[in-house]
Amino acid sequence: MLDMTTKEMIDRSGIIINPCKTCQPVGAIYAALGVHRCMPHSHGSQGCVSFHRMYLTRHFKEPAIASTSSFTEGASVFGGGSNLKTAVKNIFDIYDPDIIAVHTTCLSETIGDDLNAYIQDMDIPDGKFVIHTNTPSYVGSHISGFSNMMCGFIKYLSKSTDAKNGRAAIFPGFVNPGDIREVKRLAELMGVGYTMFPDTSGVMDAPMTGKYEMYPRGGTTIPEIVSLGDCDRAFGLGVITNEQPAKDLERKCSVPYSLLRLPIGVAATDEFISALSHYSKNEVPYPLEEERGQLVDIMLDAHQYYYKKSVAIYGDPDTVLGLTSLVLEMGMIPKYVLTGTTKEDFVRMSESLFLAYGVDGCRAKAAGDLFLLHQWIKNDPVDLMIGGTHGKQIARAENIPLIRAGFPIIDRYVHSYMPIVGYRGAMRLIEMISNALMDQQDRDCADEDVEIVM
Repeated sequence: MLDMTTKEMIDRSGIIINPCKTCQPVGAIYAALGVHRCMPHSHGSQGCVSFHRMYLTRHFKEPAIASTSSFTEGASVFGGGSNLKTAVKNIFDIYDPDIIAVHTTCLSETIGDDLNAYIQDMDIPDGKFVIHTNTPSYVGSHISGFSNMMCGFIKYLSKSTDAKNGRAAIFPGFVNPGDIREVKRLAELMGVGYTMFPDTSGVMDAPMTGKYEMYPRGGTTIPEIVSLGDCDRAFGLGVITNEQPAKDLERKCSVPYSLLRLPIGVAATDEFISALSHYSKNEVPYPLEEERGQLVDIMLDAHQYYYKKSVAIYGDPDTVLGLTSLVLEMGMIPKYVLTGTTKEDFVRMSESLFLAYGVDGCRAKAAGDLFLLHQWIKNDPVDLMIGGTHGKQIARAENIPLIRAGFPIIDRYVHSYMPIVGYRGAMRLIEMISNALMDQQDRDCADEDVEIVM
């Protein structure tokens, strides 16, 4: 791989090499799987949904169900309305979901299928629902698709009765089930009644019982999504992922919202706890104070291994921002932070973090790719990488430790059960970071010993 000048790297916009994202329908399916007894439906070809299901299944090691309109040449020419109507009837007859969540693909978007009109013309069984959202893969990313599907549920289902239900709506963002469980635990310790939407815990980490259940017990129920319109306040954990759903809920049902950083690290978790305390008027309980103190103690104990070490972080925007905040708190230098989601707010928020912690020479980019990240690292190496599986070729080529965090992680197990949010999640991240750097130091010392002997 050849080195490039900074200008050449930044100006390459006509092609993406090794993208730091995947397409919108992946996020749309994941959001729909967080709704109880929901069947995600891909309005496009069978090959599309096969890839999207495979991608999610490899990350979670759980079956990601989804149906398809199975476009052929005829549907591509004459439209997919007939395919969708037949598919919906078959899905209700055979799989009996409570709701079908339809998302579009490149093909159906290109030919201009009007899903709203198709749904209005369907014969939907009593007590069942069909909703849709538009997710063209040639724009945005899986984060956009996740956000758009949330908006679709809110648009079709959420209602305000002018009688508040005394609950908070919590939008956890595109995170693992283990993270959602940790957010729930924090809210419960704070004495906050909440509706989590979407909620993939109990779905994408369902237990092995010896009997396959197409619709596990987890997920946000339809009545809970309807009642989002009566919540006192919505909390969006992750500004970039949750901004549009929060705005849509406010516009439709007049629910005020607070957009918070994804609670990774000390400061971001403090912000979430403080927001819950202000909302509920409850004091922060001692168990949370104890966890925070333990986290700070761990950071002090291991600081000599990571202080001033440089790191490259890549992945989903809100996750990358959370990880960047954590490593800055640890005294590390986030030399490169990169996401594949086109959102310039990401750059502004990253640079605000660099400024707040007084670090220089750090670089942030939205809509970047891993080829660009590799060029940055070749020109100016780092001590550590944090991100998904697809960065492992860079780590291997440059002999850099890689901490797998975020999405996708397809070559490791158990990760989706373990949180990276909250004080406990930060403890886990610090353990992985410290141990990786210590292992690398041991390997470097062993190499030096071999050279001396020779």
